[in-house]
Amino acid sequence: MNVPHFVGERCIDSTQKPVGEPGPGQLLLQVKANALCGSERGQFANGSAVTPGHEAAGIVVATGPGTSTPLGTPGVVFLMDFCGSCRSCRLGFTNQCLHKRGDMGFNKDGGYGVFELVSEQIFFPIDADIPLADATMLLDVMGTSAHALKRGLQQRADVESVLITGSGPVGLGMLAMAKLLLGEATPVLISDMVPYRLELAARLGGVPIDLRSQSLDAGARAAGFATVDLAIDSSGKTAARQGALDLLGKRGVLVCVGHGEEIHLTVSSMLIAPERAVLGSEYFCFNELPASLELLRSQRAYLSQIITHRFGVGDIQRAFELFFAGSTGKVVIEQ
Repeated sequence: MNVPHFVGERCIDSTQKPVGEPGPGQLLLQVKANALCGSERGQFANGSAVTPGHEAAGIVVATGPGTSTPLGTPGVVFLMDFCGSCRSCRLGFTNQCLHKRGDMGFNKDGGYGVFELVSEQIFFPIDADIPLADATMLLDVMGTSAHALKRGLQQRADVESVLITGSGPVGLGMLAMAKLLLGEATPVLISDMVPYRLELAARLGGVPIDLRSQSLDAGARAAGFATVDLAIDSSGKTAARQGALDLLGKRGVLVCVGHGEEIHLTVSSMLIAPERAVLGSEYFCFNELPASLELLRSQRAYLSQIITHRFGVGDIQRAFELFFAGSTGKVVIEQ
């Protein structure tokens, strides 16, 4: 099969790889859609030995021994090839597997190829009437976002205001999931410097803060908020995390989702006295997918606004260039 080859220096060529044959416990998928992610920036810039793509949706076309998934089943692929038997997996924390076998698209061939070989236990079947491009939102857009929100709500159940720093696809997913899980009336402030994404955030019901013309604090105060209850950083930037931490009220919670830079804090005055919490949130648990599927089914018209561009695999170079230029929501490669 022909597959995209990320050669580095922001160049994507093509190469040939053999189609995998499913072994015990494995499925072969014909990939129909795979969404782009900001975490692929390094692969775009520096190249990749494996075929990237970790937000894949496809159809089962071959099965290995010991599997039970029928041929023709549509579904999505969980990023982490978890072991299923360690302490974390037994408790349902598959995103914290202690013996993880790999990450699809990062050290195992992922979803930008025509076919993808996956462990059956990381394949989540969906209903045939859900378009597979839309189904990719079950992963980073909905799954990662809902998990982070729930992490925050475990610390602070009475959230009445939310701040999201960064309005890329994950930030937009955070905004949408906050509206769906906390209620449309819950104010959700969201910051960025890209006009396209801020306009999309406003259409999704957020209160945009344009950091080109004002600070995070000034934008929040202009919107009527001196403090917020829950802040979620999807940017991975120190300045964004520091600004979000500074805006937390008493008992406020900051959830860090975006990988990247650091955060600095004084424990006594910034954590202990106001009883604030600073949490990390990594991807989501496989057992959270059924709830996301039900939400996608009932709210697909609203959520599908986050997908703003669709390309064929032959235009993957253009898709990545456009995506990392910033003026998009979620971008999906369809095959």
